Amino acid sequence: MARERMISSISSGEEEESFNISMRPSTLDECIGVGELLEKLRISIAAAKGRGEPMEHVLLHGPPGLGKTTLAYVIAREMGTSLKVTSGPALTRPSDLIGLLTNLEDRDVLFIDEIHRLPASVEEYVYPAMEDYKVDFIVDSGMHSRTINMPLKPFTLIGATTRSALLTPPLRTRFGIVHHLDFWTEEDLLARLTMSARMLKVEASDGSLEMLAGRARGTPRIANRLIRRCRDFAQVKADGRLTPEVVDAALRLEGIDHMGLDELDRRFLRTIIDVYKGGPVGIEAVAATLGDETDTLVDVVEPFLLQIGMLARTRRGRLATIKAFEHLNIKYVPRDDASLFEPQ
Repeated sequence: MARERMISSISSGEEEESFNISMRPSTLDECIGVGELLEKLRISIAAAKGRGEPMEHVLLHGPPGLGKTTLAYVIAREMGTSLKVTSGPALTRPSDLIGLLTNLEDRDVLFIDEIHRLPASVEEYVYPAMEDYKVDFIVDSGMHSRTINMPLKPFTLIGATTRSALLTPPLRTRFGIVHHLDFWTEEDLLARLTMSARMLKVEASDGSLEMLAGRARGTPRIANRLIRRCRDFAQVKADGRLTPEVVDAALRLEGIDHMGLDELDRRFLRTIIDVYKGGPVGIEAVAATLGDETDTLVDVVEPFLLQIGMLARTRRGRLATIKAFEHLNIKYVPRDDASLFEPQ
C-alpha cells in the first residue's frame, strides 16, 4: 500500500483541516504570504463598508494549499458578514446554486472552491446573480412555461481555482479583483512555523524551523503538516525538541530531500529523463507511465518543479532541465535542438 504523500498540498483529512482552521488569521493584518493583495482588499472592504454595499467579487487562483479558503474567511469577518462555502463539483444542478443564493443575507460572502469545475448549466445562472443580483428560471414546459425573476440580496462571490485557464471568459471578466497566489517565501513560512510551534507547544532550536521552511515547497499547508510530523518524531525518537538533526532525520524517513522533493517528484523527473530521454513528452504519457492521474501531476507535482527550475513546459511537451539532472545525479547530455526550450 502506498504511504500518504507528506508534501501533497491537498488536505489529508478532517484532523489536519481542523488544525489548519485553528491557525487561520482573523484579520487582514494577521495574514501572511499574500503581499500586495492585502492592500487591495483593505481598500475594497473599507470602500464597500463605507457605502453599505457588498465588496466586489474576487477570484483567487494558484496552486492548492496557499490560503485561498483562509482569505475567504478573513474577508467575510472583515466585512462583518457570514460566509457560505461550497465547491464547483458540489453544484451539479442549477437548483443547487439557486438554493444557496436565495439563503444569502445582505452582503454575505459565497465561496466557491474549484470554480472551474462548475457545470455549464449552473454557470449560466451565476452571471445574472453576480451582475444584477437576480436569477431567472423557467417553470413548467411547453405553452404553460413561464419565466420567474427572483431577486437576490446583494452578496460577494469569491471564486478559487487551481486551473484558471479552464475558466470561461464570461465568468472571469465578472470578477472585480483577480489575483494569483504565489508560493510563499521561506521568510513567510518561517513566520507561520513559529506560530505553529507556539500553538503545538514545541521547543525548536536554532535552524530547525528554518530547515522546515526550506523543505515545505512554499506551501503553508505543507509546512504545518511537516512540523506536526517532526513533533511526533522528536517525541518518540529524541527528547521532544526540534533540532536540525531531528528535523532532517524525520524528513528523510518520509523520503523528503533537502530541496523538498519526495519520491513522486523524483519518479516524475526520472520518468521524463530515463523513459523519454529528458523530453519533450506530453503530460498524459508521463501520467500513464507513472500510473497517476494527469490532474494530480498538473495541480500538485508540476507547479513546484516549475517554480524551482527543474521542469520546463514547451510547445512540444515537458522537459527535465539541467538542474533536475544534477539533483538526481544523472549525467546531462546537451540537446542539439535548441527550439525545444521555446516557451509554451
